[in-house]
Amino acid sequence: MKLIALITAIAVLATTAVAGAQAPLREYEGKVVSINREAKRFRLHDAERGTIRVHVNRNTRWERINGMAGLRVGMRRVEVKVRRNDGRWIAAEVERSGGGGEHGGSNP
Repeated sequence: MKLIALITAIAVLATTAVAGAQAPLREYEGKVVSINREAKRFRLHDAERGTIRVHVNRNTRWERINGMAGLRVGMRRVEVKVRRNDGRWIAAEVERSGGGGEHGGSNP
């Protein structure tokens, strides 16, 4: 009986962990309004969706931006792909937009 309970508990924990890791990605694009390099996060204002706080970690991929050091307050056309984890938006990818899309309004 204890073995069955243990196996069931492990299966439930594994399913919960996989479900959390499989959270869907959301995309935002806009202007960087603040940066906290020590906390590894920044705020991005998306004209369509408002302002979000984005956390980065060692798994965050950067394209056309030199990591947190390359971010600047006021930088426009920044795209992020984020996933919700423990109540935080964690960046899977941060990049400088090529400007070809419609999302985020008309950020020059």
